[in-house]
Amino acid sequence: MTARHRKLWLGFFIALLIVVLALFAYVWQPAIDPIEAPPTNFTEEQLLQGRNVAAAGACVVCHTAPDGQPNAGGLAMDTPFGTVYSTNITPDPETGIGKWSFEAFDRSMRRGVARDGTYHYPAFPYTHFTHLTDEDMEALYAHLMSEPPVKSTPPETDLPFPFNIRPLMAGWNLLFLDRDRLEPVPEESDVWNRGRYLTLGAGHCAACHSPRNALGAEKGGDSFMAGGKAQGWIAPALNMDSPAPVPWTEQALFDYLRHGFAEAHGAAGGSMAPVVREGTSQIAEADTRAMAVYLASLAGNKDAQSVSAIESEKAEQAQASFTPAVSDGARLFSSACLSCHHAGEGPPVFGVRSELWFSTSLHLDEPDNVVRYVLDGVQDPASPDLGYMPGFRHSLNDEQIATVVNYMRTSFAQKPEWPNLPETVHRIRTQASGEGS
Repeated sequence: MTARHRKLWLGFFIALLIVVLALFAYVWQPAIDPIEAPPTNFTEEQLLQGRNVAAAGACVVCHTAPDGQPNAGGLAMDTPFGTVYSTNITPDPETGIGKWSFEAFDRSMRRGVARDGTYHYPAFPYTHFTHLTDEDMEALYAHLMSEPPVKSTPPETDLPFPFNIRPLMAGWNLLFLDRDRLEPVPEESDVWNRGRYLTLGAGHCAACHSPRNALGAEKGGDSFMAGGKAQGWIAPALNMDSPAPVPWTEQALFDYLRHGFAEAHGAAGGSMAPVVREGTSQIAEADTRAMAVYLASLAGNKDAQSVSAIESEKAEQAQASFTPAVSDGARLFSSACLSCHHAGEGPPVFGVRSELWFSTSLHLDEPDNVVRYVLDGVQDPASPDLGYMPGFRHSLNDEQIATVVNYMRTSFAQKPEWPNLPETVHRIRTQASGEGS
């Protein structure tokens, strides 16, 4: 090898070493020193504000396992990459965040890196929390550090290779983490801007209501709020592509988010029920209204009077088309559902009366939500006043559930039957019961 070739190779290795060191410096995140004990020097105003931020983010919904202690972690969240378990965010010093300084907490929330330097997966929506103001972040820290500590060690998240290599998240963050603060839009009102901040920041609504790409990042542009999936439920589009048969108005959105029920849309159910119960019904009423104002603008700000006319027309059409037919679906519906979901005039039974012709789930391209409701009912509503619904998992087989679901689809939504429905029912039944592979 000539001297010139040796110099070229040496230069190549030096350049490669510089690149490797630069990548290591970018990927490596140091541990932040633990504190001795959770701080206590918070003001009442901070604590009140922190409770509002925590409620807006519905932190307790994802950080509480079934029958577990609030915020002690352990909820299993299914993702396309494997099961992710939520962490303990109580101020327990051994198993929670009791030794986290505000610096460590802030880095976790804004950059997705834990106190020990471990990268979070974006199932934890730090891509939204990064937009919080410094004041809100400090208040949220104050609230969590003032909650009762719970000693609880959730299961470890162990995704299959290569997703178990957490440092790869540094590259993901480089591609998809936008750390810019949300600047107010000057031409919009203060209420609209407040709603936008709550929706896109702490509320992280797009995390469920936007589709994701192959790498698990939310899609933007025309796909923003265009519908997604969460915990096996379909989160409908909240933009102009909303499948709701009656357009959403600001008042309807407020009623739904604040009370869990809107007359022309039905009750919050599935994965949305706890978000209302622990979140949007618990924040300041003005903040719920602000979110409704912002979301209504995404849906096109429909005039309330014209929407009322559409609502009446839809109800009249559905009632006129509903006949006590003698099909198998009609007989099953009459025996299992008609006492509560009757098509004529009458009082609510066991809670609010949800008109099925206004059901967004019956108008979706996929039947998953309706199948889940029929299988398991509503056992944990957004409010007890909304009532409960029994499940028919153990009384109807796959074919029978498919028959009654398609009957509701064609009769109330006046849409074509969903294809291959018995197979879909079987898939969802086995997934929910743990019988599937």
